[in-house]
Amino acid sequence: MTAVYTITSGLHDEQSVRKISDQFLSGVFPEGNFEFKGPDFKDFGTHSLELIYVRTGGAEGIFKNLLPEMLARGIERYYLLTSGQSNSLAASLEILSYLRQQGLKGEVLHGPADYLQKRVKALETVAAARERLQGMRLGVIGQPSDWLISSHADPVALADRLGVRLVEVPMEELLQEIAKAPSNPAPAEEPMADQVRKAYPGATQIYHALEVLVKRYQLGAFTLRCFDLLTSVGNTGCLALASFNADGIPAACEGDVPALLSMLIAQALTGCTGFQANPARIDVQTGQMLFAHCTVPFNMVTDWQYDTHFESGIGVGIHGNLPVGPVTVFKVSGKLDRYFAAEGELLENQYEDHLCRTQVVLKLSPEDARYFLTDPIGNHHIILPGHCKELLEELL
Repeated sequence: MTAVYTITSGLHDEQSVRKISDQFLSGVFPEGNFEFKGPDFKDFGTHSLELIYVRTGGAEGIFKNLLPEMLARGIERYYLLTSGQSNSLAASLEILSYLRQQGLKGEVLHGPADYLQKRVKALETVAAARERLQGMRLGVIGQPSDWLISSHADPVALADRLGVRLVEVPMEELLQEIAKAPSNPAPAEEPMADQVRKAYPGATQIYHALEVLVKRYQLGAFTLRCFDLLTSVGNTGCLALASFNADGIPAACEGDVPALLSMLIAQALTGCTGFQANPARIDVQTGQMLFAHCTVPFNMVTDWQYDTHFESGIGVGIHGNLPVGPVTVFKVSGKLDRYFAAEGELLENQYEDHLCRTQVVLKLSPEDARYFLTDPIGNHHIILPGHCKELLEELL
């Protein structure tokens, strides 16, 4: 729950200030879902989101005196809430200017009630996402695929900025678990080619083996060097990854750690891991793009069919259809020093034999489409339902 602290100049009448405050806060929090702390800052820094309500002008010195104690608690970003009454906006601007001079970050939250409700809600969502990420263990099962020459990560940056830790799991350990994992027969009611039906039990063995590793290493997410499975067990991880992602455990293909980070951030913010895919065609004049991959979260599609894996022609791939409508394309770098987020529309699903099995046509702005040809963050990108660029930018 959001905590609201206050700073108020002693020159102002408390009774009149309190009346203004009550009216203002009821507009920002119409459901009353906040914890009012008043001028007592003893536990400041212990809540997921904390707002400093600058109630009057003349409160700048009070904030300056409080700042050393807040800095000692490791707080580097401050949200200043102001109604604009009693010169509170002027005081907030002075405080924000002072914060900038100290090399600190901050924002003045000011405007109509509907804007403030929306902005506070976004900050609450981001704060909750940061809490979910803290302490999470991310498995790297096998190393990144050999062709992902730019898709590695900086463990120190991940720990410092997101509070997550990379855990390396040997591929041999997965193969040992696959060898003794149970299998499930293909659903009799599901139409699929004989080749796919024959491969289905082996694909479920991969899923059950990954379940063991997730539990053993206490993983909140993982990425799998899945192409090694083609030669070692003659099957693919597509079915397993589709299932884990649908269950809310981000699972990325090809050992791609930046893709996994992108899916993890998306899951923490929106509840959806997203569809990891790579561009197959781009028209920078229109912004129209074709993305494809052989697995997609089951909870993202309206329907799906089981197919073979495209490159190898073996195993179990997923051909799914995603809902048309607004989407966001997202990718973060392995050092968390760059990201790409663009909003667009999913126009249609398609199917061609010579592409990965799930294929979607998107429309972005020509400028956003040009990014892929001039300054891309690797080849894999994450497609999320809805427009959520603002939330992604806020967290990053």
